[in-house]
Amino acid sequence: MLPNPKYLNESKEFWANVKLLNQRIGYVRRKSKKRPISGFTIPEPAEIVKKFSEFGIDPSKLVIEDQLTLFGEKIANYMKTRGDMLTKIVEPNLMDQPEAKKLFNKLKKQLKPNCLLPTNKQKGNKKDYAYLTCMVNMLIEKEIGSLQCDYDPRLITTITENNFPKMSLSRRVDGAYPSAINPEAIWEIKEYYYTTTFGSRVADGVYETQLDGWELKEASRELNIEIDHILIIDSHYTWWGMGKSYLCRLVDILHMGLVKEIIFGKEVVTRIPAIAKNWVRNNKSK
Repeated sequence: MLPNPKYLNESKEFWANVKLLNQRIGYVRRKSKKRPISGFTIPEPAEIVKKFSEFGIDPSKLVIEDQLTLFGEKIANYMKTRGDMLTKIVEPNLMDQPEAKKLFNKLKKQLKPNCLLPTNKQKGNKKDYAYLTCMVNMLIEKEIGSLQCDYDPRLITTITENNFPKMSLSRRVDGAYPSAINPEAIWEIKEYYYTTTFGSRVADGVYETQLDGWELKEASRELNIEIDHILIIDSHYTWWGMGKSYLCRLVDILHMGLVKEIIFGKEVVTRIPAIAKNWVRNNKSK
């Protein structure tokens, strides 16, 4: 999923209010007598005034005389757009373990890969291939052929000048093209098919992605280097069933420019080939 261009260049003030409103009012409306159908939150004027006033925060830039201001409407419209993206694009593409395994086996049989196919970190009967990671690797290999690609970087992402390090990110990522040194693209993969609770490990994954994104923004500003940052996630049960608020956060960081694209579940089949083909085109033009 790519961002909606309408919200790509919003101010820090805009995102400060989005995050604060969601923190105080919530990301999701639960079912109730007044609301028989649950859905993603779109703040109402009275709620904004009440929640801001509780902490001595002035709501007048968002609400005047019980009506949303233009800025308030802009925030409300973004939240509606975010909810529509999650409902219409994200949820239908998310897979759980049986579906992911089936798609992995189909691609493995079809593509006959030579690339790295890592296993998951489970034990016993759950020990198997890391389906999403393997699918990403296979689909990249199909498009780039013999071109270099690091499917398992052992080095933190490093940007050099005259063959000397100028900046290094804080963390290792899950993949880099063509390598972790001066990459054109880096990606992270969060597949949680066996997760039974939305614990700190899943939440930490979101914050790690933000950290990488801010560091890449600094690299762009300080070194005039652009590196595509891609996030790839899956597990309908984990993300949609238990983590809708974190899906909202992911859509926020997408529009804040901290990742270029987020690929959800089955989207790998169409988006990874398209991305890798662009790498090949860029390589030929050099």
